[in-house]
Amino acid sequence: MVPADQGGGLMRADLLAEDIAGLDEALAAVDAFDRALVSGLLRPQPAQAAGLAELARAVSGTPLAARVAEAAEKAAAGTADEDHFVALAAARTALLGSVHDALMTRIDEATGHSPGEDGVPEPGARQALNVLVAARSWLSDLARCGWRGIDQDVVSGSAQVVSAMLPDPALRRLATLLDGFAAELAASCPGAALERVPVRRWADLWSRAMLLTLPGAAGVPVTGTATGRLLPLGVDLQEHATAVQAQVHAVFEPADGSVPRLVRAGVSVPKPDTVVDAGLWQLLRPHMSLLAAVGEGRSMDLTDMPVTAEGDLIWSDEQARAGEPADAFATARVALSSATTPVTAPLDRHPTRIAVPVFLEGYVSQQDDEALTFTVAGHPLPVDTDRVPAAGPLTPAAVAASAACIGLLRWDDGAFRLQPLAVETTVRKKTVALHAGAWAGGTTDKAGVRAEKAATDAVAVLRERAGRLLRK
Repeated sequence: MVPADQGGGLMRADLLAEDIAGLDEALAAVDAFDRALVSGLLRPQPAQAAGLAELARAVSGTPLAARVAEAAEKAAAGTADEDHFVALAAARTALLGSVHDALMTRIDEATGHSPGEDGVPEPGARQALNVLVAARSWLSDLARCGWRGIDQDVVSGSAQVVSAMLPDPALRRLATLLDGFAAELAASCPGAALERVPVRRWADLWSRAMLLTLPGAAGVPVTGTATGRLLPLGVDLQEHATAVQAQVHAVFEPADGSVPRLVRAGVSVPKPDTVVDAGLWQLLRPHMSLLAAVGEGRSMDLTDMPVTAEGDLIWSDEQARAGEPADAFATARVALSSATTPVTAPLDRHPTRIAVPVFLEGYVSQQDDEALTFTVAGHPLPVDTDRVPAAGPLTPAAVAASAACIGLLRWDDGAFRLQPLAVETTVRKKTVALHAGAWAGGTTDKAGVRAEKAATDAVAVLRERAGRLLRK
């Protein structure tokens, strides 16, 4: 919540706890279809046919109704072709998109943010490519065999498709998705032996990939440029065994004096599994000067920086220079509540994509054996401390002891949750700010210095070994 005398107002935490009409029914239809994919649609059983019919009923009265009804009927009979699977994927995506939109409307109501007014233009059309047809064929085979029916022969069918796509930048988005999806499936083979199937996740990946095989769907248009001042709020660091991504959330103040808006700037790099914790910043820093500004607590002045309608800056160091000192908490208190939220592209409208910057203070922390909760204006808001990275000074204990917090409002497991990015807390009777991205530009913190040195040593060893292999 932002004090009213500073241009803000109380966040309506009560709205976040209220039920949203139709949300449970939409998710139930998605779940019914997802269960049908577990055993596959080659020889559907009555329970699977019922799940397909539930999906079709959920989109009745929409422009998809006729196509999805036909696709559900054909799939229930075991005679669905690729176009039918595309229709089913589209219906599932549309339902999750409606859930996303309902949740975002509720967030805007609770926070007082104004949604962006501009729509997202459709990607430029391109002619159908044989490689897209091949990808769609492989995904259709997956739907027929189901997650319980996968084996190495089925999964390996993606290898040639991915290899053919990677050289084309316009297809790299789909290629990366297919490659990662196939790797997950391969690691889980045989499907019949799985103790637990990640039903929602694999259905998400399947339906998204299926729609991205449509010509032009994978295009991400740059819709304009941004000139003005960028005020960072915090960094969301996401780590995988072989990759790491840093996404900076910020308020952008246009030079022309128009309404400030929320934007993001991200960078992703591959990583060896021996580089962890604070060492991750060494891999990311060379690719984005913004990380140094975040670590130093500075704004950045942008000139003609490419930006999408979704608020994603296509970062270029040539179009940015370090600005004046800018305290993230001052930005959150003064500018955050008046910033507009960006629109979301149709294929990205999914509940897991929700990550809205918010500012809270005046809450009461409650820690039990399993979870931390902030009570905001008498209403509980779960805090996801598992998302606090080890690559910074912010810790779950500091979050629990905090008096103010900048975080990302997310929706997970049927409820809104807060991911902390930075907190204000008291250390030796002084108020200090702790940021998850404080070490992004470098650090003199003893723990951070030790982690950086360990990472430097690990990278040096890997480079020496790689050089030896190349020489051979």
